[in-house]
Amino acid sequence: MADIENTKVLFELVTPMVLAVSEDVDMVVVPGVDGDFGVLPGHTPVLTTIRPGVINMYTESKVTKSLFVEGGFAEVNPQGCIVLAEAVIDVAEISAGDAQARLATARDELLNNINDASAKNEVKVAKAMVMAAGGNSTQH
Repeated sequence: MADIENTKVLFELVTPMVLAVSEDVDMVVVPGVDGDFGVLPGHTPVLTTIRPGVINMYTESKVTKSLFVEGGFAEVNPQGCIVLAEAVIDVAEISAGDAQARLATARDELLNNINDASAKNEVKVAKAMVMAAGGNSTQH
């Protein structure tokens, strides 16, 4: 039996409602606030915020699952990587049209509440969702 602690990373993704993922993977790439970062076995401990974006889980050098998160926190420790996310959705379930509609609604809300931090954040989330769906978030 292989020593899983040295060859795999335990990746857990938790939302306020549920433990969404608990899986051993070869690597996980997380959208950190300062840029994407990959977690391999033996990664240096880290605690950071994450931005809206896609988490990619890898096994045997292939992405096995892509999950869109709306932001949150990530902790890397000797046991693995834990992401505490506000919300999560499988990228395969994101419709480009729905993402574009969410972005349009968010931009309209921001125009009406230009100084509202919540409206600004929703635009960031919606732009990231459009990108995750393979769309172009620069349309106005």
